[in-house]
Amino acid sequence: MYLSWVIPAYREERRIEKTLREVHAYLQARVRSGLVSRYEIIVADSSSPDQTQAIVRRLQAELANLELLVVENRGKGWGVKQGMLQAAGDIRLFSDADNSTAPEYFDAMAVQFREGFEVVISSRDPKDAPGSSRDVKEPWYREVLGNMGNLVIQTFGVWGVWDTQNGFKAMTAKAADLIFSQTLIPGFAFDIEVLALARKYRLRVGIIPIRWKFDPDSKVTLKAYLQVFLDVFRIRWNFMRGAYRRVAS
Repeated sequence: MYLSWVIPAYREERRIEKTLREVHAYLQARVRSGLVSRYEIIVADSSSPDQTQAIVRRLQAELANLELLVVENRGKGWGVKQGMLQAAGDIRLFSDADNSTAPEYFDAMAVQFREGFEVVISSRDPKDAPGSSRDVKEPWYREVLGNMGNLVIQTFGVWGVWDTQNGFKAMTAKAADLIFSQTLIPGFAFDIEVLALARKYRLRVGIIPIRWKFDPDSKVTLKAYLQVFLDVFRIRWNFMRGAYRRVAS
């Protein structure tokens, strides 16, 4: 298996080195075990004004197969899109820059890919997958907004998936090219769009349970939650007006 690991980043100078070392160590171990034949790590940096890019460039001399992709600052979804489309692996995964979902959870994803799934996501909600959990509760406003948002997402976005937003998802190269060649949402709601497109094309979607750790430095703000609500309706409108069209291969 050739695995591409995409990490979107913006102003991540405080934690990007720790994250990259953890991901690199995990991938090196999986190469030794035979789970992965080769890999690449792509940091899709949204033109960070801090030292994020400098840190990645320094680590390139030490960590094998580490690439830096500098993209326009249009949002997390835009960064993931560019990274997933540039990736060369036959399996492509994107994860958050804080490693709130441990890299080792890819082990369970690999099992589902061998079973024929084309998209595999992780969930913090036991309604999606028994055993899912969080290490601590999020701040009250994130809990409330998350519950409200899920009602909107279930109604207008993706029915039957209770945790659409966890930033640890993987898919085959074919699925990645099909989905990300069409995505239109540049912000946090892109996860919902990705799953809605997977449903549109009847891709086999698997879900693994994870134990998620909350990072107090999370960049998901109240404004970001409100934007997700608005973008869910944009996604529905895009489907209604036929905005998503398969790109001819």
